[in-house]
Amino acid sequence: MNLQGQRDLLLLSELDRNGGATQRTLATKLGVALGLTNLYLKRLTHKGYIRVSTIPRSRIRYLLTPQGLSEKARLTYLHMQHSLSHYRDIRIRLKDMMSIFDGTHGQRVVIYGTTELAELAYLSLREMNVDCIGFIDESGRESFLSCPLSSPERLAGWHFDQVLITDLDHAAACEEQLVQSGVPREKVLRLGLPE
Repeated sequence: MNLQGQRDLLLLSELDRNGGATQRTLATKLGVALGLTNLYLKRLTHKGYIRVSTIPRSRIRYLLTPQGLSEKARLTYLHMQHSLSHYRDIRIRLKDMMSIFDGTHGQRVVIYGTTELAELAYLSLREMNVDCIGFIDESGRESFLSCPLSSPERLAGWHFDQVLITDLDHAAACEEQLVQSGVPREKVLRLGLPE
C-alpha cells in the first residue's frame, strides 16, 4: 500500500470515527501540514468519498458517503494484506538470522528487549523448538509474554546458552552491559536487520 493510500485510510477512518474533527487535529494525526490536510480533504470530497456539512454555520462536519465507506473497506483490506505480507517477510528473515539455533540440543535462550521485534523473535524461537527462558529489560515488570523478566545485572543466576539482543537502536550498549554483568561475549547474539 502506498503512502497516499495509507493517508486516505487514516483520514477516512478518523472521519468515520469523528466527523467533527478539525483539520488541525487531522493534520496532527497524519503528521503533515495543515494546508496539505486541506488538499487531501478536498481530493476526497472531489472523489465523492466524503461530504462536507456546515450545520451550524460555524462548524464543519465531514460525513462519509457510501462510496467513502466502500473505499475505506477496500483500503483496510489492502492494508491488512500488506501488513501480513510484511509480517511473514520479517518472520522469514528472523528465522534466517537465528539459524544458529537448531532446536535439537535443548537450547535455552534469553531475549534482551521487550519490543515488537522481541515478540516476533519469541514466536520464531518457539517454532524452532528453542526454549525462551525469559526476557531482559529495565522496566521493573515481572513478566513478559508469560516469561520471567529480569534486569541484566540479575541474569547471572539464570542458566542459558545464548542471549539474543532485539534492541536494534542500542544493540552495542546492550552487549557491553551484558558482558560487564558477566555474560561471555560468545553467548551474545545481536539480532539486526540486513543491510
